[in-house]
This record gives sequence, structure tokens and C-alpha cells, in this order.
Amino acid sequence: MSETPKPKAATLVTADQVDAQRRGLMLVLSSPSGAGKSTIARMLLEREKGLELSISVTTRPRRSYEEDGVHYHFVSQERFFEMRDGGELLEWAEVHGNYYATPRAPVESAIESGRDILFDIDIKGTFQLYEKMREDVVSIFVLPPSIEDMKKRLKGRGEDEDAVILRRMETAVGEMRHWVRYDYVVVNEVLDRAYEAVRSVLRAERHKQARSAAIGPFIEGMVSDLQDALDG
Repeated sequence: MSETPKPKAATLVTADQVDAQRRGLMLVLSSPSGAGKSTIARMLLEREKGLELSISVTTRPRRSYEEDGVHYHFVSQERFFEMRDGGELLEWAEVHGNYYATPRAPVESAIESGRDILFDIDIKGTFQLYEKMREDVVSIFVLPPSIEDMKKRLKGRGEDEDAVILRRMETAVGEMRHWVRYDYVVVNEVLDRAYEAVRSVLRAERHKQARSAAIGPFIEGMVSDLQDALDG
């Protein structure tokens, strides 16, 4: 009596599905003033596919060139407090009498869809994100190569008086002490090299197995197919 052929195991998940079902991440860049963080952020947005900038909400009045939903989501102070008290914000801060925050819903929607979100925020904002969604956050602390270089960059902007620059440098003292709480540290001595370091972190973190719900079934399917091939 002939043996009944064993049915061929179907691959559970395809390679394309592994990519499609990846959970996105929250890439956070922080730094003291004059380290070049915002320049690196701009380069990432221009060159790296699948990365989008987190759009903050603010109570600050809209400037003539700004578009609602593009530069910020402009809201009233009353609406801001409703969002804060209702748990709709991931992080928030008051700056010069105006409020700024990261809305929770669009960020959660993006990362659940496999899209990556870039945050150009300060240390306090980063630590608030840690409290809400630490497993989704990849944080990078960007440093200048020296204090002299930082001072030179701040002066080179031509935007602030010496007293303001001094205050920024004093603030940097406290900020730098928190470097140990970041996942990665990049020294921005040569801009292109610092950018490549940040991009390398992003690309490596995208392949972290914990972010892929489909990688387990994909490998199980391959193992099953391989075992069938070996069994003949």
C-alpha cells in the first residue's frame, strides 16, 4: 500500500508582508543649542523615505507664512487644556507663555501603520515620551565637538545677543548631564559623518525583531518548507 504524500506546508508570511507589518518607531533627536540637531533632522526628512516629522499642536498665534496642519496644529488655549487633561498628548511644555505639545493619536496611527516619526524636541519632552511609549522610542543625543565650537555656531547664526547665547550655554550644562538616558550619542564634528551615524541608527532599528510581528511566522513557514524539502 503506497504511502499518502504529505501535503506541502504553505509559507505563512511572505517577505513583503514582513516589511509591510513592521511597527514604526519614534526617532527622537535632542541636543544642547548649537550642536546641529535641526540640520541633521532636516537632512533626514529630505533623504530618508518612510520618515515623517511629528506636527505639534500649539496655542501660539499663527504667523502669516504658516499653514495649519503643516507647520503646527493651531488650537485655542481652552482646547489645549482639554487635550492635556484628556490624555490626548504624549508630551507638552510651556514656552514664553505659549503651549506646545505632541498629539497622541496621529503618532500612534503612524507607527501602527509601519511609518516612522521624527521628533526634534528637548530633553523634558523626550522623557515624557519615555513615560508614555518607551518601547517605541529610539533616542539620539547630538553633541557639538567642543564648547568653543558650540559658541562659534551660536554666534554664527547672528540671531541672538551675547546675553542670550550665554543663557543657552548655561542651559546646555544641565542638558548634557542627561546624555546617559539616551539610547545613542552622536558627536557632530563633521556634519555628513554625524548624519550618516544617525541614519545608520534609524536603519538598524527598523530591523529590530521586536518591531516585526510577522518575522516569527515568516521564519516558521520557512523552517516548515525546508523540513518538507528535506523529507522529500
